Amino acid sequence: MNRKVLITGSTSGIGLGIAEAFAKNGDHIIFNGLEKNGAEIAAEIGNRYGVKTAFKNSNLMTPEGVQELVDFAYTEFGTIDVLVNNAGIQHVSPIEDFPLEKYQQIIALNMNSVFYASRAVLRQMKEQRFGRIINISSVHGIRASEYKSAYVTAKHGVIGLTKVLALEGAAFNVTCNAICPGYVKTPLVEGQIKDQAIFHHMSEEEVIEKVMLKKQAVKSFIPVEKLGEIAVFLSAENAAAVSGSVFTLDGGWSAQ
Repeated sequence: MNRKVLITGSTSGIGLGIAEAFAKNGDHIIFNGLEKNGAEIAAEIGNRYGVKTAFKNSNLMTPEGVQELVDFAYTEFGTIDVLVNNAGIQHVSPIEDFPLEKYQQIIALNMNSVFYASRAVLRQMKEQRFGRIINISSVHGIRASEYKSAYVTAKHGVIGLTKVLALEGAAFNVTCNAICPGYVKTPLVEGQIKDQAIFHHMSEEEVIEKVMLKKQAVKSFIPVEKLGEIAVFLSAENAAAVSGSVFTLDGGWSAQ
């Protein structure tokens, strides 16, 4: 309890759910996101659970923006005990039509920012002999789907980086693990449902049943609360032996 936690992309969706789980645990949180009311979201969570919160809407697509966010966290809290790399975007398109700008943006945010943020906190975590880095990858970090070339590429890369960080932090009580959820009902996924409906000429209900949850054995979206529970567990002192691991919450998708 009372650890200092930096969570990227934490003003909506999975990131917000994870932030709430840490707040329930009594941890202080630096929020980050694009929502215009991000500061209000952070303050509301802080007031609800009696923890310290702050908000910064840095541009995580550049190394300078990521460093700005990390520096802000150090200024506010003095240290970072837990880093959750969650921020991400998506675009669905066949490769031959995939907009180059969209590809570059997805790689920049979904993969490169994970490297930038981890690099920025690792030295201090090693010095304090404690650190927990949790990367939110995806079932698409271990499986592929058509029309998601940039996203699948980035999420596979995040898992590779997770393993490297686990090895480099092992002697310093710094762990790194990845969480790979299947479909979670977030604003990002709701946008995908609309895009897929247009592309496949289906209703949104048909997209959920025949496209999104088709590969899952359990035909329901993954509860965001479960991701938060795992993140809190991985950040604990007694999880020191758990590092370089990939935790799948995919409704049995990767079991097939």
